[in-house]
Amino acid sequence: MDQVTAICASSEDAQFIRRSLEGIFQTRCVPSDRILEAEPPGQYTIIGINLGDIGEIYDLKQWLKRKTKDGKLIFITRSGSRLEAARAYALGATDLVHRPIGMTALLTKLRGDLKSLAAGSPDFQADGSPGLVAAVGALQNVFAAAGVGAPLDQTAIDKAGAAIVEQIRTEGLEAWIDTVRKHHSQTYQHSLLVTGLAVGFGRHLHFSHSDLKLLSFAGILHDVGKARVPLSVLEKPGALDDNEMGIIRQHPLFGSEALAAVPGVSAQMVDVVLHHHEYLDGSGYPHGLKGSEISDLLRILTIADIFGALIERRSYKPPLPGDVAYQTLLDMGPKLDQDLVREFHAISRVKPKAA
Repeated sequence: MDQVTAICASSEDAQFIRRSLEGIFQTRCVPSDRILEAEPPGQYTIIGINLGDIGEIYDLKQWLKRKTKDGKLIFITRSGSRLEAARAYALGATDLVHRPIGMTALLTKLRGDLKSLAAGSPDFQADGSPGLVAAVGALQNVFAAAGVGAPLDQTAIDKAGAAIVEQIRTEGLEAWIDTVRKHHSQTYQHSLLVTGLAVGFGRHLHFSHSDLKLLSFAGILHDVGKARVPLSVLEKPGALDDNEMGIIRQHPLFGSEALAAVPGVSAQMVDVVLHHHEYLDGSGYPHGLKGSEISDLLRILTIADIFGALIERRSYKPPLPGDVAYQTLLDMGPKLDQDLVREFHAISRVKPKAA
């Protein structure tokens, strides 16, 4: 869990910040008269000092000399006060929140606006495709809820699963992939691809309707932890550096934390969220599970997850052709269930239009 340091002159501000970020960030609140005793600023810092107090400003300047280069520095200011805004930016503010502070506004400043992920684009047309409309709506619910620690609307996700299964049955997997790869968000595109591939694979394996819905639910939910990854990392229009990759690799744990407080989520779904990057040979993460410790549902979803990542469209790389992506699955050898990989060959041969 990421840590936020809050420097507050007001105990009310400190209490509000602590309550708002509980379960999402580890929050350390420091009174403004003890700034110089605080540990160095980290990735996320919230400043709620009296911007008219010369002594507090001086101490803050001294403390901020130890700030990390790319850390976020969010100042709490009075709405409409140009003087406070100017002083905040002069002190190095990367953003502002205004009093009265709102929880959603605060989280948006820290993580980025998750609503932008769902925004439509001219190329992505889900109208007339009930499964896609339902899937996008379910993803919005999943990411919005996980981002603020709210309960999931499991009924809506279940209904979306049924609509996805029906659309892929009637219109086919190729049409699903064609449309999904036009979504502007890398995060949504990937989740939608994985969901469609998992359902398509389940159909090939002659799964029951209830099991297909389970696969759909797993596909929608598997990357829920990405709701707690900064948007600048999640949607970066280029390859991730080592530090950013380290943040991304925490998303299974973030997802597990997000689901921990949600009543009614099955242990099977928590397992999917936490372990969809585990490999049969023990080389995966976060727990290095091996062999029989990895369920059949996870084995299927992991194959869909890897294949989906290989064929998705990114701004900095074209999607791999299905046959090349499938060869990658074969080349992974003991990491994956190769009996299932061989069955997946029929799914890999779908020929969506070039993106």
